[in-house]
Amino acid sequence: MSAPPCLVALYTAPAAGAPVVRVPEARALAGRGLEGDRYAAGEGSFSRWPGRGRAVTLISAEALREAEAAFDVSLSAGEHRRNLVVEGLDPALLRGVPFQIGEARFEGVRLCAPCKYLVRVTGQAEAFDALVGRGGLRAEVAAGGTIREGDAVLWDPADRARARRLPG
Repeated sequence: MSAPPCLVALYTAPAAGAPVVRVPEARALAGRGLEGDRYAAGEGSFSRWPGRGRAVTLISAEALREAEAAFDVSLSAGEHRRNLVVEGLDPALLRGVPFQIGEARFEGVRLCAPCKYLVRVTGQAEAFDALVGRGGLRAEVAAGGTIREGDAVLWDPADRARARRLPG
């Protein structure tokens, strides 16, 4: 039996445009995001627009490696600007699905397409194209708690079968 998917890296940034910082653990705040992150504080680049799915972003380590190899870009050390890097799972499969990492519960809301803002903050023109189809997932924090690098990503397969069909 293979190991469950897990959280391999965790990033926050205190304000829009600020460098992301890798942290070994963070507190997920219900309805807000990760403590110390721009979106939990309502200060992210896209915070001014209404809608769900801005609390936390996930991307797969496998997608990052594919993007770097295919486009000769550097997306390591948080340059992808996603909060959570998971291994062993395509986060898009959790769209409309409740899932758990550590003590916190999340709900996958919509796919996280790349944007041109990423190009501006990284200075890498190919960063946008590298993440097309690999951008990950936007999620809401349903119940708060501490999450740590190494925590398993868990969900009920029945929930995935009943996944709410959400736009995006």
